[in-house]
Amino acid sequence: MELKTKYQYTYFIHPYIVDETRYDKYILKLFKDKKCSFKIFQKEKDLDIYNYFLPQIRNYAFPTFELRGQKLKDFNNLSKEAKSKIVSKQYVACFDYNLSEDIQGKMGEEDGIFFNIAKIQIICFNTGICFLAIKTHLEGNEDFSDLLDFNYRFKSINSEFSSLKDFENIKIQTDIFNDVKDISELISQITGIYEKKVTNNNEELANSNFFVYSYVCIESDRWNEKNEFFNIENEFYKYANCLPRQYLSDFNKTNIEQNLHIIEKFKYSKIALTNSSVNMICSGIDTFNYTKLPYQYENEYFYTYILTLYQKMFLKRLNSDFKEYEKISKMRVKFINFTKQIWEKEITLDDTGSLYYKTIKKTLELDELYEEIKTKYEVIYKDLNIEKNNSYYSIIIILLIFSLIFNTVNILFLMYLLS
Repeated sequence: MELKTKYQYTYFIHPYIVDETRYDKYILKLFKDKKCSFKIFQKEKDLDIYNYFLPQIRNYAFPTFELRGQKLKDFNNLSKEAKSKIVSKQYVACFDYNLSEDIQGKMGEEDGIFFNIAKIQIICFNTGICFLAIKTHLEGNEDFSDLLDFNYRFKSINSEFSSLKDFENIKIQTDIFNDVKDISELISQITGIYEKKVTNNNEELANSNFFVYSYVCIESDRWNEKNEFFNIENEFYKYANCLPRQYLSDFNKTNIEQNLHIIEKFKYSKIALTNSSVNMICSGIDTFNYTKLPYQYENEYFYTYILTLYQKMFLKRLNSDFKEYEKISKMRVKFINFTKQIWEKEITLDDTGSLYYKTIKKTLELDELYEEIKTKYEVIYKDLNIEKNNSYYSIIIILLIFSLIFNTVNILFLMYLLS
């Protein structure tokens, strides 16, 4: 029996780096873009986000919560230039890229998979690390296998393969997007000329594939009190790893679980985490799973994932910058600020949220990366101090020699006069 979905959506997340020296200009570009609107979080409207994150993290990631009453009116009355100056100094800035309406698309030929692009969001950190998140959902389609194919195909449409060939036979047919290349062009328009070009020193940061962040609630007939999860386990592993439907159902689970972490705190929902995806599956037998949960997953959990991806990108960029020895002192200051501002902080008191955050960090191996960088800094900075001290010692010795010569000459001169 075909597995059916009750409700689903998928975010495809594209990270990119803006030249830090031009970050303020990039923020101004977004303010001036008629399709972009600056996102202001409000306590009344976004109460769940406000309550979920602890105050220090909330002030860091959602500074607009502080814009209330007269402050908000004053901000709205400012010019775009004045707004951009304020926002570019904040740690995080969020924008919505407004579409005139849901964009409908089709993947494949006559029997293609129809989908909508419902929302596009831009999230920028003042270090120049930004994320473009595209929300999609399948249109008029309840087949779980189509969701598998869609996630598998769409995650790579911005890769180099799509420009070389008709990758996976993907077609997008809309009034705005005539071809897969149009998605890449849209990304280029949003990231703009301020995107920092990849060099040999930071090539490991370049990954044209999207990160996948997906939610699906399946019909309750396949996962309930009488039907165990074991019956759909193979489909779950495909979904968790963004694999297509035709992937062998008898695959070696041991191999595929090597970089897979699963959160199973509730009976009828599971979150699967890999190095490049976070995918939730739940059963419609619990009404919470298709009423409150999809909203929570799209907000509190989504921004937790973005914060964690940011930490990964930031640490990987620092790690790659070790090749540029002259930057060490500046990098050390950034590393210390990063540690104080976000690394050492708990982000929430919510039990499930804390477990989720810790599991993402474990999956992305952030602790190991942090310790590696910390060790490098300690060694290199110690070497720099030794070199600096050696330079001081050399100068002191030279001065002492000059002083000795000068004093000797003076003594000889005095002896000559006395004689």
